[in-house]
Amino acid sequence: MSDLLSQLKAVTTVVVDSGDLTAIEQFRPVDATTNPSLLLNASQLDFAKPMLQGAVSYAKQHAADSATQLALASDKFAVDVGTAISKLVPGRVSTEVDARLSFDTDATVAKARQLVALYQENGVATDRILIKIASTWEGIQAARLLEQQGIQCNLTLLFHMAQARACAEAGVYLISPFVGRILDWYKASTGQDYSSETDPGVLSVREIYRFYKQHGFNTVVMGASFRNTGEVLALAGCDRLTISPALLSELSQMQGELTVHLRDDGIKTPAPAQLSEAAFRWALNEDAMATEKLAEGIRKFAIDQRKLEQLIKQAL
Repeated sequence: MSDLLSQLKAVTTVVVDSGDLTAIEQFRPVDATTNPSLLLNASQLDFAKPMLQGAVSYAKQHAADSATQLALASDKFAVDVGTAISKLVPGRVSTEVDARLSFDTDATVAKARQLVALYQENGVATDRILIKIASTWEGIQAARLLEQQGIQCNLTLLFHMAQARACAEAGVYLISPFVGRILDWYKASTGQDYSSETDPGVLSVREIYRFYKQHGFNTVVMGASFRNTGEVLALAGCDRLTISPALLSELSQMQGELTVHLRDDGIKTPAPAQLSEAAFRWALNEDAMATEKLAEGIRKFAIDQRKLEQLIKQAL
């Protein structure tokens, strides 16, 4: 019998959640995802240090003022790391829009186009990348516009069914519901421990998966932000799962027979009426976990983006 990682790859597309080329090369996933935190960590690795210097040189050549240079160097570094990753995976690389733009639809669209243009300069086609955007109302509307323009998106920091519904209704290519962060909130709030079958993050993704398949939405469900292998295995059969190198390593060493928990039964029913902006905002407001974790996630990504920019400022 093969290890559980191999069995999982047979029923779910496995994605690595890392900016470390060594880890990506080791596990050979189909896709890879990055974010500001992972890019900050990658900036300290040997392979990425020349890329950071190269991004600074590029920005100096293509931008006049310091503020524009800083923004361009940050984007260029993210794209150059993503380009290196794209050479190791057959599928797509997700690159994130600056979290500080999470409540500005027009700025998010402009930043996404900038990232796509930089990828094209590097010879990476648009169909090899996904633009990651926070699942705010403004971010979802930006994704709606980008999808219409042929730029496919990965909506991240997703904690609630309302976010998932709005993303599907906007025609978003892929969503990343954050399993582990939901669990974190409930453990801190209740003081309880949860099994894989009672894990609120796992249950949330299962509900979203069933909703999408039942109503014929094509948006891909990619569980993310896992805290343990139990959460990963409890979502076997999900469209995709993005998993850290540490958990991938654990799964590769685990034996046993994998149980597939998610399947599309093929039964379809009409989708409900589309969510209005007011209904979306009210649903999030009613859920303390979703409200707090969305805001916290945006803040944390913004903090790591600023830390990365400090490194770039020194180089500039």
